[in-house]
Amino acid sequence: MSRQLPDFPWDTLAAAKATARAYPGGFVDLSVGTPVDPTPQVVRDALAAASDAHGYPQVWGTPGLREAISAWFARRRNAHGVDPDGVLPVVGSKEFVAWLPTILGLGPDDAVGFPEAAYPTYDVGARIAGARPVPAASTVQFGPSAPKLLWLNTPGNPTGQVLGVEHLAKVVRWARERGVIVASDECYAELDWREGVDDLTTPSILDDRVCAGDHTGLLSVYSLSKQSNMAGYRAAFVAGDRDLVHQLLAFRKHAGMIVPWPVQRALLAAVQDDAHVVEQKERYRRRRATLKAALDESGWRTDYSDAGLYLWATKGQPCRATVDELAAKGILAAPGDFYGAAGAEHVRIALTASDEQIASAAQRLTSG
Repeated sequence: MSRQLPDFPWDTLAAAKATARAYPGGFVDLSVGTPVDPTPQVVRDALAAASDAHGYPQVWGTPGLREAISAWFARRRNAHGVDPDGVLPVVGSKEFVAWLPTILGLGPDDAVGFPEAAYPTYDVGARIAGARPVPAASTVQFGPSAPKLLWLNTPGNPTGQVLGVEHLAKVVRWARERGVIVASDECYAELDWREGVDDLTTPSILDDRVCAGDHTGLLSVYSLSKQSNMAGYRAAFVAGDRDLVHQLLAFRKHAGMIVPWPVQRALLAAVQDDAHVVEQKERYRRRRATLKAALDESGWRTDYSDAGLYLWATKGQPCRATVDELAAKGILAAPGDFYGAAGAEHVRIALTASDEQIASAAQRLTSG
């Protein structure tokens, strides 16, 4: 099986990373989206209080947890009809993305669609299942042969592109006419930088305006790694079509895919507390403004980047050349070709570094 999978992309950055580490002023790693700020105290307290976890937790999660996630969708995502029975905690969203085609029983005769510039795990998940990965910029590219599963990613990683309500509604109509399951990876939704949306998230596939409360064939996947600095907890969830969620639940029971009890309690605390998300968003807003201004001053072009933790930037040259130039300044970024041929001239620059490191990176970008 491992021979059928692509090489792990970050392994190809070894030389650039060594160059960046040797920079006299210190190494600034902007290549990965790993949070650097503390996990909120409300989450840590919940984890500690649940540390006496001598029994097996429920694969499905407690009714209280699923109800709290349903309430979060209503409060933060404009999705008021999420059935708690159609909610399932998962061991990080990457695990879910990688295994969904397999759990759905897809195989060699089935296609899995995903964005043209996309996080590599959509492709990998299709390959693990033995299905056919199909990157596409729009549904038109599928022609008369629709995929069995279509991944959306909004806000997008790496691009930060946000899909609007009308676009999502059009995709839902298209998918239902063809019997396509739509899974929408929305883990950056709380980090929206567009004007006039300070207290809103990006639209969800389950948004009332998108699907009118009918979640048939739809799944929304969400992670607390980004908004709550919980990457080390592997705390995520999926919600939507009740029958599909029950199909996933049955498989996960057999496979022992269980979110640990202390993590379930931490997840519950996180989705019930909006204040820490606002605080974290402001940290990222400041860092983004600093980096974006430095890129603009240095003649870069930033495309999309309307939400999320990355700037999708280009100097109009091959991405690996740009990575090498940044490495010479002690900065490591992710080359756009990690995310498909569409990223050949872009790099993904993460906001996930300390204020001091972000300021240092900005100074190096503008110093010539």
